[in-house]
Amino acid sequence: MLAGGALFALVLTGCSTGDEPTPTDSAAATSGASADPTESAQPTSSPTPEATGSPIAQTCGDLLTLQDVYDFNSNYGTAPDYSPSADSLAETAATYNGLTCGYSNQSSGELIELSLVAPNAVLMTTLKQQADADSQAVPTYGTPPTVDGFFTYAGGSGQAQVFTGTYWVTLSSPAFYNEPGAAEGLMSAVLGHLG
Repeated sequence: MLAGGALFALVLTGCSTGDEPTPTDSAAATSGASADPTESAQPTSSPTPEATGSPIAQTCGDLLTLQDVYDFNSNYGTAPDYSPSADSLAETAATYNGLTCGYSNQSSGELIELSLVAPNAVLMTTLKQQADADSQAVPTYGTPPTVDGFFTYAGGSGQAQVFTGTYWVTLSSPAFYNEPGAAEGLMSAVLGHLG
């Protein structure tokens, strides 16, 4: 009886909580892969497309004729020495293979800046999100979703932006005050020439 009690005590000590078996990672155990996370296979992914724009075939004269500019204000003409203003929409456009054009008030020197970009899908999404965050939607520039228009007044300049299926068009000028309608005639002319 004493021998039976000793055997029973020996069996119980083999089942103590301190000696419980530790569970194994069944996936690692069956696949033969290491349980070390540094050695696990990383999922492969394709590179993220870069935001860019295609070269523009049009010229400034294709986008706005001298008559279009004259109809807006007879005191405006081309600005032959034009380069995009710092931190402007036109400067942003130039970094993405965009076309930039300047028109100058012959009396005051006040500029109208026009830009055209043919963005890829990544850039189009980024630019639209930025316009939506920083500007107000303007349905009079065209009918969404074919044409999405935006306007804001910042730094003393009215900034109009339009997104078509293919292009990002911007017009910026102090001449646009803080009113989206001030840029509407010129924007309509540009979109008409883009067809």
